Amino acid sequence: MTTDQNRRKHGENVLDRLDGTARAHVTAALDDVSPDLADQVISWAFGEIYDRPALPPRDRQLVILGILTTLGSCEPQLKMHLRIALNTGLTPEQITEALLQAAVYCGMPRALVATSIAKQVFAERGLLPAPAASG
Repeated sequence: MTTDQNRRKHGENVLDRLDGTARAHVTAALDDVSPDLADQVISWAFGEIYDRPALPPRDRQLVILGILTTLGSCEPQLKMHLRIALNTGLTPEQITEALLQAAVYCGMPRALVATSIAKQVFAERGLLPAPAASG
């Protein structure tokens, strides 16, 4: 295999380890319009940068969630990284606390959008508390 093929394969392995559906989401979103961008996301962002040893995946996810929340308009990427964050051991409480912290630095509207997306991901995983009984 060439170096480029090795980088791609390593990035695929990293994505598959983090979330079994993430690679399919990346390729479905990009392969038909920009396969080179899909390759860079998989090979470079995940194969080279994400998998560096100085930060464990759980900590990387906190950084990524903060950045995506601050940027805004990154809802598909935020949803994917929220799933990965849960897979790397972050709890819904830790994630919502990180999004609350982000509100201080990036603003309430962006934190509200991110928290709404987190709520969707938590619901998909069955991680929302049951509604209180009325009575």
